[in-house]
Amino acid sequence: MPLRRTVRVAVALAAAGAVASAGAGCSASSSSSSAAASGAVYEPAGVPGAGLTTVVEGPKIVVGDAKAPHTATVYVDPRCSYCAKFEEGGAVPLAQAAADGKVRIEYVVASFLDARTGGTDSARAANAMRAAAEAGRFAEFQAALFAGGGAEDPLKVADRVEGLRGAEFDRAVREDAYHDWVVSAEKAFEDSGVGGTPTVVVDGQSVGVGDALYDQDAFARVLRDAGL
Repeated sequence: MPLRRTVRVAVALAAAGAVASAGAGCSASSSSSSAAASGAVYEPAGVPGAGLTTVVEGPKIVVGDAKAPHTATVYVDPRCSYCAKFEEGGAVPLAQAAADGKVRIEYVVASFLDARTGGTDSARAANAMRAAAEAGRFAEFQAALFAGGGAEDPLKVADRVEGLRGAEFDRAVREDAYHDWVVSAEKAFEDSGVGGTPTVVVDGQSVGVGDALYDQDAFARVLRDAGL
């Protein structure tokens, strides 16, 4: 059943099929450094995109008005440091475009970076992101997760998100309740052929490359050029 929840449009964007050549992004053939952990408390009023309608459709989390005239498909890995960098940059005008009803965002959470490290941190984080969506705190959780670099214990991340910790969320994290969803999201990433994160495609066309991804004003211009 699709779930309608508050979600942060904490999405990161790059050119499809050109992540490695652009020199900005995490690819299947490169690892990612981690961002520093943050002690901030993430509340709805302080998170861009909080309050947007969200539905889970198969392997995607779809954010924004279903009747929006444009669609952006966005790919991230929770441990991708470039995705974390975008969090404070281009994600902000994209969130505003969704809030203004201009675009709906199909958000795909990959976990390919686990293959580079031999660990499972990306998959565990992706499972927790899904659980946070169930709890109505996806927006705030994602902000806290990227601030911590994506490899932190998801329950410790959740401690920084007002109102998130509880029996249902904690159980879902500890028992890996959304394992199958995480697998399907990774497969959707692999089948897309984009090859790395952060990546976005707007109405079938790749947008955003290089430093523009990490600058709010520059990416706002990219979105305007894409018709948003």
